Amino acid sequence: MATDIIRTPEEARRFARVVLSDILAYNGPKIEKGLMEDNLFESLRDELYEGELYYRSRVEKGLCDSTNFFNMAMVDLLIKSKGGLKTPLW
Repeated sequence: MATDIIRTPEEARRFARVVLSDILAYNGPKIEKGLMEDNLFESLRDELYEGELYYRSRVEKGLCDSTNFFNMAMVDLLIKSKGGLKTPLW
């Protein structure tokens, strides 16, 4: 079955959050450790790379290039959601 390309900002924003929600669900302890050690993006490099590739494979190229929904979802779900965590960063 062919997968439809996402063409609207609302759908792209929602899809970015789905992709990052999966990364959060499967990597909770790794995310917390990355925040504690101030190396979150390095420790999740492979997961974030694969997630972004998947996001870009499903969202129309022009929409990907003109928005930053994936990065916004990354901040909201991987960082802001852990705001109560006692880290040396905040």
